[in-house]
Amino acid sequence: MQIFKKTINFDFMDRRKTALIFSGVVILIALIAIVARGLNLGIDFTGGTLVEVGYHETVELPKIREALAAEGFSDATVQHFGTSRDVLVRLAPKDGADSAAISTSAFAAMSKLADGQADMRRVEFVGPQVGDELTEDGGLAMLYALIGILIYVGIRFEYRFAVGAVIALVHDVIFTVGIFSLFQVEFDLPVLAAVLAVIGYSLNDTIVVFDRIRENFRKIRKGSATEIINASLNQTLTRTLVTSMTTLLVLIALFIFGGEIIHGFALALIVGVVIGTYSSIYVASTAIIMMGISKDDLMPVEKEGAEVEETL
Repeated sequence: MQIFKKTINFDFMDRRKTALIFSGVVILIALIAIVARGLNLGIDFTGGTLVEVGYHETVELPKIREALAAEGFSDATVQHFGTSRDVLVRLAPKDGADSAAISTSAFAAMSKLADGQADMRRVEFVGPQVGDELTEDGGLAMLYALIGILIYVGIRFEYRFAVGAVIALVHDVIFTVGIFSLFQVEFDLPVLAAVLAVIGYSLNDTIVVFDRIRENFRKIRKGSATEIINASLNQTLTRTLVTSMTTLLVLIALFIFGGEIIHGFALALIVGVVIGTYSSIYVASTAIIMMGISKDDLMPVEKEGAEVEETL
């Protein structure tokens, strides 16, 4: 499939310094947001009790907060969940308190507010220990994934490609997590899974670009490393755009029609796909240029007596 009717020749690498400044500023903002504001961790990580209640009529959140505060749940997090008749409540764990009793008491207060016209739809309990283990395991999963990628790309290509790929992936993860921190979107277990999926998607995109760069380094004997990388990016641009746009169409549909429960998951993937496409072009490619990759690093070892075919 061809998006562009004519042969394209965008000078991507001519704008790499601008892209580098943009990425530096964005990553700095993301890191400041993560350090200063932290993440709005979901019950999967913090532990506690989650109660989903459906009302027959529209309810106002301030009244629910007042009803819960009167029962001793002044620190409850209350929000609509999909419609103005559906409410999701997160209750922090209490030392020595039974989780079932907490959810029953909270639902009683919420039901009383609507004269009993309310339905308990979901109750989830997560202990603080489980939340701590998930936080630790999630961090380790990302670390192991990056180490595995470093080894895989290093063996398949060259160590500078491995470092470039990992830099691009770290860039994508920090950007995605920073968005969740900056706008205080809930970060729960499905979002963590989406961030890991972003690593896989972005890596796949980067590997396609690196494959073409390696091929061109061996085929094109004239031209600088920057010119060859530029040509490779242009040759893979159609594939990159088609893959990203079709993936985004599915994710946007999930975000709009998938319901509140997967909003965070879909949002993380939408952000990750967009920034992953950008990083495979500008971050990964710029990184290997800055590390001094050259044609000599990727040329196959010539067999004795073999003739070298000049392509250009």
